Amino acid sequence: MVVVDTVEPKAEEVPTPPVTKRRKRQSKAQKAAAVRTEAALPSTPLATEILDNLTRYPHCILLTRVGQFYESYFDQAADVARLLNIKLTQKTWGGQRILMCGFPLMHLNKYLKVLVQEHNRFVAMCEEFARDPTLGAKGGFDRRVVRIVTPGTLIDEPFLIPYENNYLLSVVPAPPPDWAEVKHAVSPKLPIGLAWIDVSTGEFYTKSTVFSSLKDELVRISPKEVVLDQRLSKDGAQHVRNAIVEEGFFVSSFTSPEEPPTDDVISVTTSATQASPDDLTSIQLKDGLLPVPLSEEETKAVELLTAFMHTNLMEHMPALSSPTREVSSGRMQIDSQTVKSLEIREGLRDGGTTGSLLSVIKRTVTTSGTRLLARWLCSPSTSLAEINARQSLVAFFHERPYLREDLVQVLRETGDATRIVQKFMLGRGGPFDLFAICTTVNTWAAVKDRIAMERKMSEQEGVAIDESHWSSIDALVNRLGDLSHLAQRIRMALPQSEATGLDEEMTEDLPTESSPLQMQRNPLGITDWSINPEFSVHLKQLHVALKKFLVKKDKLEHRLQTTYDAPSLTLRASPGQGMHVHVARKSHAYKLKDSEEFAPISESGSTCSFFHQATQYVHSLILPATMQEWAQLAAKICETTFAIRMAEKEAFGQLRNEVTMHAPIIRRNARIIDELDVTLGFANLAANMHFVRPVVKEGTSYHVVNGRHPTVELGLLTSGRGFTPNTVTFNPDSRLHIITGPNMAGKSTLLRQTALIAILAQTGSFVPADYAEVGIVDRVFSRIGAKDDLFRDRSTFMVEMLEAGDILRRATPNSLVIMDEVGRGTTVEDGLAIAFATAHHLLAVNGCRAMFATHFHELADMLGYDPMTHKGQGPFSDIAFYCTDVDEIEDGYFTYSHRLRPGVNRDSHGIKVAQLAGMPEDAVRVARTALAWLKERSAERSGRAVELRDLGQALVTDRT
Repeated sequence: MVVVDTVEPKAEEVPTPPVTKRRKRQSKAQKAAAVRTEAALPSTPLATEILDNLTRYPHCILLTRVGQFYESYFDQAADVARLLNIKLTQKTWGGQRILMCGFPLMHLNKYLKVLVQEHNRFVAMCEEFARDPTLGAKGGFDRRVVRIVTPGTLIDEPFLIPYENNYLLSVVPAPPPDWAEVKHAVSPKLPIGLAWIDVSTGEFYTKSTVFSSLKDELVRISPKEVVLDQRLSKDGAQHVRNAIVEEGFFVSSFTSPEEPPTDDVISVTTSATQASPDDLTSIQLKDGLLPVPLSEEETKAVELLTAFMHTNLMEHMPALSSPTREVSSGRMQIDSQTVKSLEIREGLRDGGTTGSLLSVIKRTVTTSGTRLLARWLCSPSTSLAEINARQSLVAFFHERPYLREDLVQVLRETGDATRIVQKFMLGRGGPFDLFAICTTVNTWAAVKDRIAMERKMSEQEGVAIDESHWSSIDALVNRLGDLSHLAQRIRMALPQSEATGLDEEMTEDLPTESSPLQMQRNPLGITDWSINPEFSVHLKQLHVALKKFLVKKDKLEHRLQTTYDAPSLTLRASPGQGMHVHVARKSHAYKLKDSEEFAPISESGSTCSFFHQATQYVHSLILPATMQEWAQLAAKICETTFAIRMAEKEAFGQLRNEVTMHAPIIRRNARIIDELDVTLGFANLAANMHFVRPVVKEGTSYHVVNGRHPTVELGLLTSGRGFTPNTVTFNPDSRLHIITGPNMAGKSTLLRQTALIAILAQTGSFVPADYAEVGIVDRVFSRIGAKDDLFRDRSTFMVEMLEAGDILRRATPNSLVIMDEVGRGTTVEDGLAIAFATAHHLLAVNGCRAMFATHFHELADMLGYDPMTHKGQGPFSDIAFYCTDVDEIEDGYFTYSHRLRPGVNRDSHGIKVAQLAGMPEDAVRVARTALAWLKERSAERSGRAVELRDLGQALVTDRT
């Protein structure tokens, strides 16, 4: 059973099925119709099937296929019509008027997108199957639900976003001794098992984490649907649910069956010790993968995930490979707030990728490469060997612009092999996908050949080959499996004349297990075939027979044209009119109209059709025998055409099985090409934006000369402006930087670029600077910007304190922390006290590299600022002070100096920002007067700096 939550469920409420909720919104007329329906339900076979399915799947919207339409009935139809903005009508069944709505088959994907992606509804797809394919609709249909479409179980729908993973995530916390004991709080160390899969690609992962890191993992994975055990809706377990809902993820509650099916459930304990065949980095570098059994929570998460998939995918349930177990030790941890505030994957303005780091540095040309890039950015490596291997690839391509350009052109032809293979493993796909696999395999070979040519050209030019430069590229390329035999096999199977013109519509011509057999649009065999007639002996024989029949048809047609003086006469067959004669021009039909052997059956402005009517006479030696001959011949043509379609289906099934047999090699090759695509993109980015290779090493050093913010720089260049770079250096005697300066002078930009450069460096990319040296960062934290959360009764200041407190609890000596305006949302005294306590904790307890921007100028005094050395004194000697400034020019104008300098700037120039923002001149004048008075009073307390310094040191002394 599945229960679907709304986005913001209340803690005390147990979600109910959407059908029950929707009835409350019905009109009086609809309620009356529902009452009448329940009083005397229709008993026709179709109505009975629909009612049974509505009872079996109460949490789903049921779409039932009826001919060329998908339809919804009874009270659910009103909700479907409202959601899809289609007409609601009524149908008479068993003497009862019931509600219904529907849409043509061709619009299924458009409306599925609305229901599943926009409204997060579950949709049960009830398909019809012909009992006798040869009789078609006359033989009747059987109907059954073949799949329930949910946001996290999309397979190959056109609205599946190609550049993003569509993860389905299950979350299972370890049960404490008694949930009731943690009704009001959950231990931050509560173990939680995660298992997530992209059904469209087959990528399958597990991880063991703790409650305090759950939100970070959610934002990093970014699942489209989160599955929780139904029991988590009770007692203290609701805290886990609330943590997920607070991040805005769609939650589905699910109760596993007592005896889950074992066909597709893997043996996680043994398989977890093996590396995933498509996880190239783990195989190559042996980092981030522990050869140990999964934890109990991970095992339960896998069981919950597979049970949910089996319940909803049904006949499309894939055979699962072993999951890859992720561990935190090999990856930089970026908390949920930092991913958002640094705009790594999405911009803050509209929630899309515009303005994000991903959109700025993306130079990938394949969809799967873009997905890999997004994963790398949200989970950079902390393995020095892995980082250096990636950087070596980037450097290799950066030094060879012509090779770079050639490979990019080749990769543009690469299909999304991972998703295509998964589609085949789910029993889906068509000739277009076969063609894409063939093309992709050829591009892989072309990549390998072009790299080999590069080495050969270097040798011919007498250039000394430095094997250290070639080691990384050779390690990847040599792992590319040879699939030329598979490509040749597919190439032989596809029609050569149509190979370059295949489109996805051809997929519909092949009968599948999940759709009924329909009569072909042209039952006379004049069609575009999906499989080459030479593919098999049987198929060749059928095509030879069909060709003979078509030749006889042409001869018969010519005889009739000559006999009746009708050049536009053709022999046709259709489901509605059967075997008949069609005349394209009425002027050619006068002899047919005069003949007793033909009866007109349809006529338009310029054409007419005739049917032969049997007579007891034979006035002509040709016509009756001719029409009998045509009926027999047309029947043979239809039968042969149907036999060819069946043979094509069988041949396609063989080819699909051959592709799935090579799935491990295809996935590994695709993963290699993805990494080449990402590193090629990094090389192009470095060449275009003048990035440099950073020196990444162990330790806590950080030295960036003339660093730049990649996103801000691109925005300025677009508007014809330049970016002001800055140098940032952390060392053992300068671990904490206090940044002061005017509003709008670039403090926040500096903080963000410092974190982004570390992230890019450990992703394997070059960085925007003249020189960069970065010690491995294990975690990045940011507290920049804040907004209230009134729904959860949190003010802006409360949100700020929650974020700051989380950082102070979790930052380690190897972490990088950026904090902006801590304490700004309260009184000056309270804010200053909080800012001092935060800075002291970062220095004395966390001991991490940190940048702390503030407008509390008194904070510098409390930290013992020395104007000569621009550093703190006493216990604060490891603090350095920097600031930005405003340059006054003539006529009262000014410019911002975004260049960082040592020191403290005690003037925030807030009135200048207000003036730029267009504040009325009268208000600005009053503000200037008030500021002048306040500065005079401040000057009278000039001795306060010494008092604040003594206070700061006293607080530290008392604490120790």
